[in-house]
This record gives sequence, structure tokens and C-alpha cells, in this order.
Amino acid sequence: MKLGFVSAILPELTLCDVMRFAGREGFQCVELMCWPVGKAERRYAGVTHVDVSALDVAGARKIKDLCAQTGVGISGLGYYPNVLSPNRNEAATCLAHLKKVIRAAALLDVGLVNTFVGRDWTKSVDDNWPAFRRVWKPLVRFAAGQRVRIAIENCPMLFSRDEWPGGKNLAHSPAVWRRMFAEIPALSFGLNFDPSHLVWQQMDYLKPLCEFSKRLFHIHAKDARVDRHRLDDVGILATPLEYHVPKLPGLGDVDWGRLFSVLSDTGYNGPVCIEVEDRAYEKSLETRQEALRQSARFLRQFIGG
Repeated sequence: MKLGFVSAILPELTLCDVMRFAGREGFQCVELMCWPVGKAERRYAGVTHVDVSALDVAGARKIKDLCAQTGVGISGLGYYPNVLSPNRNEAATCLAHLKKVIRAAALLDVGLVNTFVGRDWTKSVDDNWPAFRRVWKPLVRFAAGQRVRIAIENCPMLFSRDEWPGGKNLAHSPAVWRRMFAEIPALSFGLNFDPSHLVWQQMDYLKPLCEFSKRLFHIHAKDARVDRHRLDDVGILATPLEYHVPKLPGLGDVDWGRLFSVLSDTGYNGPVCIEVEDRAYEKSLETRQEALRQSARFLRQFIGG
């Protein structure tokens, strides 16, 4: 396995600075954020370390040279919008940009794009399914034609009132993944697996590693702590941040030793990228960089690198 991190936590650094930091700290790869240039309202969104709208062959060559110079690879390109938004203009804009990210991945010979399925959060899973078919079947075909795989992260995107009640990402559970992959069996369509989202949903985060082993394209290393006294007070119908907090690996409820034990049994040897969303470490660039170092020290006892 290859240890890396998600570049979203270093928005003020240039691509060169991100890759040089990664090289100095011994990281093997980075998931590079590819949001459209400009400000985004959501936390951790709107970060652009690769401007895919402007990327050409020469630009891709420069990025490849930077990877060679720093000894750091690109685990995947990341862009996490809502291509199934009920706002048609938003959905169309997000879909158009996602296609640009896919083309950029092909130019960079990365071969992997991490994203969300999206969702109309006011509708049930069943009522979202026609839109899923309409958008994702041709999108997976388009990506496969570029020799790019798609990895869907399992975050429900259900943290704030504007995402209530269904969340803005359909692919939140094994039941939905099973249905997704039955609908689109292409082996270029898989998962960017994050155990923390199963933790706060009160779900087993080990069992899916075996069932979906052939669909594991990328791993996000993020932890979560469920505060039982708060959950007992507000219940599972509350917005999830009322009873849980994202944490660095080792500071939450994930048993990382067991997770890597099972993950290694599946034969997974791809990227494991630290995703920092722990507010206790967000005071400054220095504290966020230290969060990456601390997380790496903890995870290296399981995967080396």
C-alpha cells in the first residue's frame, strides 16, 4: 500500500509546494484536488491544485516532471460535486467539470478520479435511481474510453440542514453499492472507501472490505468519534455533527489494526490517503501540516512507507 494524503487541507499551497512537502515528509502519493477555480461555500471544497480547465499536454508534462523530481505520485484526482442535484444548472455545470477532470486524469496517466455519485436529497434512493442511471451509465463509459477509473466515496454528505434529510451523495451504504454495481458492472467503477462514515452511521466498516474487495480503488484514512452521551441526547435523527466529530486516524473509533489486517487479506495494494477534517488541528497551516505528520506516524505502524 502507498501512504499519501488529500491535498484539500493545504489550500494555500501551490501544487509545487504540496508535492515538495509530501516528498520531504516521506509520503508516496497525494490525491490532488481539482475544483473549478474560485471560492466554494462548503468546507474543504473549492481547492484547486490542478486546474483541469487549462491543462494541456505541456502542462501535464510539467506535473509529471514535478512528480519525478519529488518522488511523489498522484493517487487520483479529486472532485466531489453533486451531479444529481435537482438544480439542473448546478448538475450540468458539475457534470461538465467532472468530464474535464476525467480528461485531465487521462492526460496525466493517473487513471483514477475520486468523486461522489450525488443525490437529490429531498428524494428517496428509489426516486433518485432514474437520474443515477441516466447520468452515471454514460459517464462511466466516457471515463472507460479515456482509460480512467471512477472511485465513489461513501460519504453521505449529510452534515448540515441544507443537506437534510437524504444527504447529497447516494452511495452511503453497502446496500446502495450493491445496487450500483449491479446496475453498472463495469470493473472501472469502484469505491474510494472511507471507514469513518460507516462509524457514525453505526455500521460495520470491516465486512464491506471483503464483499467489495474488487471495487476498492482508493482508501481515505479518516477517523470519527461518536460521542455516545450526545447521541443519547439527540438521537440518530439529528444532523450527524450533533453527535460525532471527524478525527485524525487513531483519535476516533476506527480500529486501524483490524482494518489493515482485513484490507491486507483482500490483497489491496493501492493508495491510502490521509484526509484531515479534524477541527482541533485547523488553527494554521503549521498545525494542519503537523496533523498530516502525526497521522502518518500512526499509520506507518500498519502499512510502512
